[in-house]
Amino acid sequence: LYTLAVRSSDSESLRVVGSILSMLVAPEDPGAVLAALTDPRTSIVTLTITEKAYLRVAGGGLDTAHPDIAHDLANPQMPRTAHGFLAESLARRRAAGIQPFTVLCCDNLPANGATLHRLLVEFAALRGTDLARHIADEVAFPSSMVDRIVPATTDADRARIAGQLGVEDAWPVMTEPFCQWVIEDDFPAGRPAWERFGVTVVGDVGPFEDMKLRLLNGSHSAIAYLGLLCGHETVDRAFTDPAIRQFVDGLWAEAIPTLPPDAGLDTTDYTAQLAERYSN
Repeated sequence: LYTLAVRSSDSESLRVVGSILSMLVAPEDPGAVLAALTDPRTSIVTLTITEKAYLRVAGGGLDTAHPDIAHDLANPQMPRTAHGFLAESLARRRAAGIQPFTVLCCDNLPANGATLHRLLVEFAALRGTDLARHIADEVAFPSSMVDRIVPATTDADRARIAGQLGVEDAWPVMTEPFCQWVIEDDFPAGRPAWERFGVTVVGDVGPFEDMKLRLLNGSHSAIAYLGLLCGHETVDRAFTDPAIRQFVDGLWAEAIPTLPPDAGLDTTDYTAQLAERYSN
């Protein structure tokens, strides 16, 4: 169990989440993780491991000189990296005649599905061309985009939530009301009806990534830089500065025409939500 604390500018709601039924810690028992990944009932594997864990070099390719990559190539039964776990479990499924699972990357990487696909094929090629070809041709890697601010949990957060719930939660998750999860619809083995729970399922995640990068990331950076120069300490205070707000509105007006008009993007609603988020 853990607490999800959704905080707006004037209120906070708490929800205790109990959907995680079990947990495996890969460094403690890699064999159990491989068994779960190889299980025929496993049809989708999601990754939220941070950008650093993909072990890329500056040019974007796999860091084949990384000691954990070398370890996984020499010890495929005891992997340390995500690449090692995925490649070994897919190899075992192939040998057993089990359909490959779909790999859904949820990390903040542009074209994250294609990026992980390329990295895993590169890793698998170091094990053998047959496995690399199997992953390249038979395994789906839909892209996704997640947008929700999740600030670090503080001791004050823990104390406040414990007081409200009457129980102690060592690590409640703090977040904002806004939530956007966009997923490319490429699941050969089927998928849950995520649309029922607010997920946007599309044929191409790219336009949504572009909207986030240009309208959110661009304006958020501008507010931070200009706000600091103007003596503001937080984004919400900087956003109330008329000069900064005027600049952001102008930035949005210039960026919106660069987005594809036929991708189903509601930029009016999106920028209105951004304004509300920046004020939180």
